[in-house]
Amino acid sequence: MDKGVHDLSGLPEAHASNFAAPALVDAHIHPDKTSWGGRWLSRKEAVELRDFIANDLATQRAYTRSVEERAYGLLSTAVANGTLAMRAQVDVSSELGTANVEGVRAAAERIPGLTLQIVAFPQFGLLSNPGTLEVMAAALDSGADLVGGIDPLSLEGDLDGHLDAVFGLAERSGRDLDIHLHDRGAAGLAQIREIAARTIATGMRGKVTVSHAFALSEDSDPTLRKTLDLVADAGLWITTCALGSEPVPDLGLLASHGVQLALGSDGVRDAWTPFGTGSMVDRAHLLAYRTGAVTDAELERCYALASTEGGRMLGIDDLASWPGPDAPTRLEFHAESLAQLVTDRPAPQRVFRSGRLLGTKPVPASAPPA
Repeated sequence: MDKGVHDLSGLPEAHASNFAAPALVDAHIHPDKTSWGGRWLSRKEAVELRDFIANDLATQRAYTRSVEERAYGLLSTAVANGTLAMRAQVDVSSELGTANVEGVRAAAERIPGLTLQIVAFPQFGLLSNPGTLEVMAAALDSGADLVGGIDPLSLEGDLDGHLDAVFGLAERSGRDLDIHLHDRGAAGLAQIREIAARTIATGMRGKVTVSHAFALSEDSDPTLRKTLDLVADAGLWITTCALGSEPVPDLGLLASHGVQLALGSDGVRDAWTPFGTGSMVDRAHLLAYRTGAVTDAELERCYALASTEGGRMLGIDDLASWPGPDAPTRLEFHAESLAQLVTDRPAPQRVFRSGRLLGTKPVPASAPPA
């Protein structure tokens, strides 16, 4: 097993009907955007990031079901599938205010056994959308836990200004920071190095996440390995989501440099994508497929990134380690091994949190036709 990832291979053999495994963690998801539980959502074509964002805002304006109702459907389905913690990226803006944060928080409070961290996420711009920074600050008093950021260069056009704003708010509020970064190539790597340098300078080692970080898949760039070393030195967390058309980093390369990595779903059945099932076992399967995992150790690593590594990232003790099959927080599957789990993608037979059997039922992704 590569350095930096918990070794879960010591699990004892068990009967196929009673195999215990660590609970799952979704390190990056957007539950306020989902159409889960409603009618089929047809999506518009988009090419550039700004197109997707515009479609997203139009879709949110058109929803007739509340954020709470839609998020509850997705979150309860995720728990039934064994996800017991999430980091939710929730939109805040001068137009939306803090309503999405309040709706997602209300949904989570209805679901026993779920730990939810909310990032106040400036999807529609921060510097480019005046008033959003003030709404982000208000969101931290309305149910949000972390400060968010988004593409300081390509979307905002001001690397220093954007980072000044989000690091400043994180420092004033005493909160951690999670920054979306879609930019690729040399510009993306340069931004990651600047985020890492600021993390070290502000004493925030281990408290900053860079989500997506597609530039870390630029294997031919001569600065990649230097960037990875700086990321590790800063204690940055990186999240990947194994998205269909987007690059996925070399898991072994990141681990060899000591980079901390966790797995998330990103958008689920929203304006951005028609895909997503609410299952992190499915997401681990996608990551394994995208990275060419074949051996048991490679498949187990994908499960670890969807479970204990996410628990470490979120700082949740009972999800950050795996004491064994008798752990009070565990999933029980009809399977023989973690490798088989990742390949076959079964739903858990039973879900336990702190010794309590959870009875959450999944909600269908789409409502039946009228």
